[in-house]
Amino acid sequence: MKYEFDLIVVGGGSAGLLAAEVAPRLGLKTALVERSRLGGDCLWTGCVPSKALLASAKTAHTMRHGDKYGLPSTNMELDTSTVWKRISEIQESIATTDDSPDRYRKLGVEVVFGEGTLVDEHTVRVGEQALMARRILLCTGSRPATPPIEGLDEVGFLTNESIFRLERAPRSLLVVGAGPIGVEIAQAMNRLGVKTTVLEVAPRMLARDEPALAETLLGVLVGEGVDVHLNVQLDRASRSEGGKVFHGSINGEARTWSAEEIFVAAGRKANIDSLGLDRVGVETGPRGIVVDTKLRTSVKSIYAVGDSIGRFLFTHSAGAETATAIRNRFYAGSQNAPELIPWATFTDPELAHIGMTSEEARQKYGETSIRIFEWDLQQNDRARTDAAAAGRIMVVTEGNFKILGAHILAPAASEMIGQFTLAIDQGVRLTPAFRNLVQVYPTFATSIPRLTEEVLYEDAGKLIFRAARRLNELFGL
Repeated sequence: MKYEFDLIVVGGGSAGLLAAEVAPRLGLKTALVERSRLGGDCLWTGCVPSKALLASAKTAHTMRHGDKYGLPSTNMELDTSTVWKRISEIQESIATTDDSPDRYRKLGVEVVFGEGTLVDEHTVRVGEQALMARRILLCTGSRPATPPIEGLDEVGFLTNESIFRLERAPRSLLVVGAGPIGVEIAQAMNRLGVKTTVLEVAPRMLARDEPALAETLLGVLVGEGVDVHLNVQLDRASRSEGGKVFHGSINGEARTWSAEEIFVAAGRKANIDSLGLDRVGVETGPRGIVVDTKLRTSVKSIYAVGDSIGRFLFTHSAGAETATAIRNRFYAGSQNAPELIPWATFTDPELAHIGMTSEEARQKYGETSIRIFEWDLQQNDRARTDAAAAGRIMVVTEGNFKILGAHILAPAASEMIGQFTLAIDQGVRLTPAFRNLVQVYPTFATSIPRLTEEVLYEDAGKLIFRAARRLNELFGL
């Protein structure tokens, strides 16, 4: 059978746009199907607007605390409508350049707007149009999950899909969930003068990150004025004259919390309901579309990547999966889906993560088999100059200093974590490679070789011990 396209990409978010950029350059005739606007979650409701918001909030916070830098502190009244206007301008700038449909059409991609539905293993229907291709790539992203709290839908709430459509920030905010999205929004809003309360069901925030560093970051947020509550049970939501109210408890003690608005950041759900997966036999599971190690679905002509498969809910992991899927389908040889994925929560300071936490390492290898090396930013010159000493680097090792995981709480953590991602991927041990790696001074990264000095001291101690024992054996001491 002769197909109109080599590849149909369903979903014009970060993964889909990468596929639509790479595929035609590899000689593949490509169609891109998107039901709304190109750019997806990353441009319109995720990475771009949230980081723009955080940048504005950090500037306001710095101005308010100018005395830390030898400058006057400015306690000004903020008009947050200008912040939201700036966010919109940044989004539109990207939408009309990098993520413009015309850009992809110039690459030879047929861009089709509308709801894409699978007809069979080679056909996608968009309205009255049927597109046929040798292969189909599903990258339809995810959306916010709604917790089952009585009255919440009736009261109404914000998510990352709606908060950036506001004209200005609310006067007060209840944030449900202390994962990366909730924590970032909480710090940003608080720094913009919004009375902010975080409600988290778990006993700690950022449950997937290194516990000690998450606890330090919690202290930073609380110190700035964010009201954080853990072990929260939310029973119902209601309206009051002053806004919206949650009724619940902490450790069995009844509590209520109220604010002008509610922001829900309690997980994500794959956008796969309208694809017609059952019709063509594509298997799904609790996290989304089920794929094998090569990112192939149960239908051999259909691949899936990104949030729609629920492996890692990050833009960069979706991009890596996309590149892998295209390579596996159209070129000789194959590669497994990437498993070593770093991430960062873009608070101030940032919290970055790669590999195992200390808890995970203890569970797998045992308490006596692992070593954790740490370096506090209070001993870093750049941290002192930038008034940013609330942070630490932690490296989890096993055996002969094999790196199992690395965790960084620092202003530049998201930039620094890549060194450890490469080290784990290539099997580079903490010593001697990092000990001999020259870092630019003064940077936060100079703490990395300083941390490895602990390894040097341990090595030296072992050598001295072995030498002393040998002498004892030789001379009968």
